[in-house]
Amino acid sequence: MDLKKLDSLPKDPGVYLMKDKDERIIYVGKAKNLYQRVKQYFIEGRDLRPMIPFLVSHIADVEVVIVSTEAEALLLENTLIKKHQPKFNALLKDDKTFISLRIDPHTTWPMIRLVRHKEHPKDKALYFGPYPHAHAARGTFELLSRLFPLRQCSNAELERRTRPCLLHGIKRCIAPCVKLCTKDQYQTFVEGAIRFLKGHTEETIDMLTSEMEKASSALEFEKAAALLHTIEQIRNLKPQKSLVTGASQEAFDVLGIYRKEAHVLIAKLLFRGGNLTGSTSYYFHLNAETDEDLLTSFILQNYATDPDPPTEILLPHRLPPAVQELLLTHYGKDIQLCYPQKGKKQALLALALKNATLLFSRKHKDNEHMQELLLDMQKTCKLMRFPKKIVCLDTSSHAGTLPVTSLVTFTEGVFDAKYTRLFKPKTAAPGDDYQALREALTRHLESARQDNTLPDLIIVDGGKGHVHAAWEVLQLFNIASIDLMGCAKEKGRHDKGLTAESIFLPYQKTPILLALDSPLLFLIQRMRDKAHSIALSSHLKQRKKTSLDSALVQLPGIGPKKHKKLLAHFHSIEQMKKASKEELRSIGNLSYKDVETLYAFLSTM
Repeated sequence: MDLKKLDSLPKDPGVYLMKDKDERIIYVGKAKNLYQRVKQYFIEGRDLRPMIPFLVSHIADVEVVIVSTEAEALLLENTLIKKHQPKFNALLKDDKTFISLRIDPHTTWPMIRLVRHKEHPKDKALYFGPYPHAHAARGTFELLSRLFPLRQCSNAELERRTRPCLLHGIKRCIAPCVKLCTKDQYQTFVEGAIRFLKGHTEETIDMLTSEMEKASSALEFEKAAALLHTIEQIRNLKPQKSLVTGASQEAFDVLGIYRKEAHVLIAKLLFRGGNLTGSTSYYFHLNAETDEDLLTSFILQNYATDPDPPTEILLPHRLPPAVQELLLTHYGKDIQLCYPQKGKKQALLALALKNATLLFSRKHKDNEHMQELLLDMQKTCKLMRFPKKIVCLDTSSHAGTLPVTSLVTFTEGVFDAKYTRLFKPKTAAPGDDYQALREALTRHLESARQDNTLPDLIIVDGGKGHVHAAWEVLQLFNIASIDLMGCAKEKGRHDKGLTAESIFLPYQKTPILLALDSPLLFLIQRMRDKAHSIALSSHLKQRKKTSLDSALVQLPGIGPKKHKKLLAHFHSIEQMKKASKEELRSIGNLSYKDVETLYAFLSTM
């Protein structure tokens, strides 16, 4: 770049756009004095950030835009960053969605659901959130499911039921489907859940206690026992006094920032009703902004579209007053920016920094992408539950012989090898994959029900027939709380290219078709292929063992009796291969000639 051009820069406030040799905008910044700020980049020793020499080496030209005030510079900078998406600026996606918990008290039997939305919904239902990410929302949802035994089934399932499902047996639902509770009894738990979500823990306990006493006086002991169980659980959840409780009853966020060279992470702690309710983080690669500029850009991008912003943000660095003014005048967000230097709020800033440091080191282990993908699976495949635990089944055989059914488990979308199971059919006829599937699933659910390790979703490799076979087993166990779907490959495809998949659901005639480049498709395929590879591997081992056993029996001098004795001692061909001639001879009934023949055979394997 020709540095002489810098001498002609104005000394007014404005925005500067740095371009590379291809005239692509690679960095956007703001300044009170454009002349002084831009020249700092090119004067050795003036800006000591390690990223600056790398940035300067890519700059071929600088373009400036003059504005009247610092607030206008902030607004223009934010607009240009979103428009040009320069590689050395922090950029938050503008099309983000929000995850909330939804309760519609106007329905006959209200239920709690996880929902995703871009703007604040306009219906009459109650929404709690938004939560920073799927993990935080699902954790709250699972807690509510334990505390308040409301239904989790769909409206169609609610109408279809003739007897209570498994959730009723484990006291997770009071079975409105078969009228085992009255409308008033059910409404008590609905109101309790709403109060609890609003942070009114003591009021929730008082309300439930009052209802419990009424039920006890009316000799409704089952209802009273259910209410007492909920009260005890809520009391056990009440936190002790700590740094993250009781700071303020206002809604506020705390930001911590950790930087290492060109990489930086912002951790955001969310406090609502005096308690820490969640946290999230944002990672930026090749970031050339100062901490102050990064926080400014982050706040304008993050909170400008927040449907329920906090009233206060605690920050580790002081930002220009224009940032707060811009939030109010341009975006209508009345948010106070605070910079505490002592006391409990300053300790919260230290906590946010500690979180940012830890999250930075564990960035590559972050599973947030998988949480979003599983939430997408729940929505696209019309699942009632978040698929935290998924089991996938596949059956393999060779011309109807040596069948085996594999069951693999994915927890949080990650393969969990220790829960892999293989089932050899005991009752299924050769070639009857449906019965082999029924038998394997029956044996698994019997064990899982006893251990309370039931999955959230079952995926079977196959179409309508396989889904119906699995559905029959769920009906046999009276389970309505597990989602089910089948995954079938595209017909007529035998190549190794991308293939479409048909997703079959129990109550839907037409399958769901996923786009070829869908990340969700890749995830489902990976799960199905894992089950298939394990089933096939087991099947091939059986075939190899059978063929080796057959070959061993046919060796000269080695008949069925000697073969049986050898396997009884060594248990497998592999162990037999490790034996010496003396050890083989010691088995008995083997002549020197037999040992030589056997040893020569094993040496060729």
